[in-house]
Amino acid sequence: MNFIYFILVLSVTIFIHELGHFIFAKRAGIYVYEFALGMGPRIFKFNRKDDETTYSLRLFPIGGFVQMAGEEVELDEKIPENKRLQSKTWMQRFLTVIAGVVFNFLLAIVLFIICAIVAGVPQDKVIISDIVKEYPIESTNIQVGDEIVAINNKNLYDKDMFLLEFQINGKNDLNVTVRHSDNSLEDITIIPVPTDVDGKEVYKYGFSLDNAYSHNFFKIISYGFAKTWSLIVQMFYIIYYLIIGKLSLNSLSGPVGIYNIVGQSAQAGFINVVFLTGYLCVNVGFINLLPIPAFDGGRALFMIIEKIRRKPINAKVENTIHAVGLALLMILMVLVTWNDITKFFI
Repeated sequence: MNFIYFILVLSVTIFIHELGHFIFAKRAGIYVYEFALGMGPRIFKFNRKDDETTYSLRLFPIGGFVQMAGEEVELDEKIPENKRLQSKTWMQRFLTVIAGVVFNFLLAIVLFIICAIVAGVPQDKVIISDIVKEYPIESTNIQVGDEIVAINNKNLYDKDMFLLEFQINGKNDLNVTVRHSDNSLEDITIIPVPTDVDGKEVYKYGFSLDNAYSHNFFKIISYGFAKTWSLIVQMFYIIYYLIIGKLSLNSLSGPVGIYNIVGQSAQAGFINVVFLTGYLCVNVGFINLLPIPAFDGGRALFMIIEKIRRKPINAKVENTIHAVGLALLMILMVLVTWNDITKFFI
């Protein structure tokens, strides 16, 4: 079942992304060679009547693509110029490029709303719900019901931000700003206690957070948008922390890591798999927005440069840069996958 859920989660995430590209390419009149789900050798394909596109399913469920005329390093002279990507208006090309990201974000919003309908909307404020006795936190002024509004001098806008900063903090003392019941603010340091859990040393701070859920209709609808935006902002912080070294590449996960996470989510219930799919949709959408060659954001960046200089960039030069970027991306994927294997199996 874990493998089935893994295929389902990745397939839905990738399919909706490629569907966005496909729909807008067709609307613009761009010649589409193939709509593929998966990578590697084809295991199934078909063609529709009066449609040039080949629809295929490939062996490895770790990607997908929409192959359009005009993306190749060498332009296909068999395809009429008016059906190539470069022949379309700037807006048609831009919408085709970013449509995959938009579709990922839209699906994430819908999936998070479904999760909220089923399970309710979780408490978004960082409220202390329990304090464990005999931990150093007991000697501080923190009380049940207090709200943590900042951690390590960084203001918190929601619980997602707290959890990220908490992870970054590691086993160090936790410096928090607390809002008490009388609305006063106080800076407090919480000292962690090393604890043995299944033979591993983990650091616990002796408090729990309020995980109350609301079933208010308006909160349910707004949750889909708020959660998606919160995760997008969190991704920016993760990239920043990777750059400055607060997070390492070991924090990233590839297909093997995703498989492990999907298995854990499935054990907790199917609605957790739905949530994970939404989470991955935000991840895929955000990563594709990065201005890196071969990513949608890289293609969009070239188009913005073209718009500024009011002159099209040489198609062969641009496609060569994207091809090199794709090769580097594959190398990164191999490294991340190997990291997953050593982390979970060695």
